[in-house]
Parts: sequence; C-alpha cells; structure tokens
Amino acid sequence: MHAFVLSAAQIAVTIGLAMWMINGFTRLPGRWLRWRMFCRATFTIVSLTGTTPCGRTEPVNVYDYLSPGSFILGPPQLQTIINHLTTSGRYDRIDGHGRVLSAQGEQHLEVRNSHVVL
Repeated sequence: MHAFVLSAAQIAVTIGLAMWMINGFTRLPGRWLRWRMFCRATFTIVSLTGTTPCGRTEPVNVYDYLSPGSFILGPPQLQTIINHLTTSGRYDRIDGHGRVLSAQGEQHLEVRNSHVVL
C-alpha cells in the first residue's frame, strides 16, 4: 500500500513540476525564451553574403569569428564583426537578412551595405 501512495505522490509532484516549467516558458504569448536564464540573451539568426574585392560573392558565417562555444550574438556584436571583415579588406561589402530573438520578441534584421538595420 505504501508503494502505491509513494508512486502516486511522485506522479503528482512530477506533473506539478512539468506544469510549472511549461508555464514559465510560455507565460507571455508571442515572446521567445521567457525563462529567467534567457531573459537578457539575444540570439541572431542571419544569412549573409559578402562581396570580395575581386567582385565574387560568397556566404559569410559570422560564428566563425566568435570565441569557441559562443552562440549569443546581438546586433551590436554582429556590426562589430561586419566592421572587422570590411576594414580588414576581406570583403568590400556584406549584405543579408535574418531575425533577432530576444526578450522583446522576434524582430526582422537586415544588413545593407555592411550596416545592420533593425
């Protein structure tokens, strides 16, 4: 009889914990990553194309220029990497589009002539 009571208590606690976690992640409709651990994080999903000095275009992976293990990239950091790539002479210009996910929700992002525009 005690095994059944213990099992029912464990199930009730597990269901309660799962409901609490679901509520914590989905508290505000239309918002991403509402868990407190992510409340100040900004994630950028972007597709970039760089034009080389000889006129060729090639895809640019900005994550190649971050520290190993880094994945949080906001618009100011993206602009810094783009500035580095253009001032170093690797690309004449960089263009692209993507999204920014943050506590404010999802925003459209464009890179026009090596400038990040929200």
